[in-house]
Amino acid sequence: MKARYWTVLCVAALFALSGSAVRAQDEGNGHGHGHGHDKDKHRDKDYHSRYDDHDRGEMRSWYHDHEDRDDLPPGLAKRDRLPPGLERQLVVRGTLPRGLRGRIEPIPDDLERRLPPPPPDYEHVAIGGHIVLMNRRTFFVLDIFHAERD
Repeated sequence: MKARYWTVLCVAALFALSGSAVRAQDEGNGHGHGHGHDKDKHRDKDYHSRYDDHDRGEMRSWYHDHEDRDDLPPGLAKRDRLPPGLERQLVVRGTLPRGLRGRIEPIPDDLERRLPPPPPDYEHVAIGGHIVLMNRRTFFVLDIFHAERD
């Protein structure tokens, strides 16, 4: 009787453990339950959170309209250009170095109105002749528009 009890107990434990392992595998990627496409959704959100061709065209147009009149605001004027060493530190999908954080300027309201609203916790800022889409808390640079080059 004792041997039969242990055999039944072991078989039941084996079934219980194998069933939970199968459920854990299925939950990892959704497998038809509407949960497997989260990675694509976040990738698409990241793509739409960056400057697209229309946004770049709006910035280019605004910049060229103001460039001729020499009325560019701080951060976008020619006198505010970054030295080559600091320029190399301003990279997409990187963190803004401390040396550049003191050069952050707000972009003009009329330019801000031309651009789509930034994602939560992000803002459009001007840094040394560039318009940067940056996280205001972590200083993560999501995208950059190089005013003179683009």
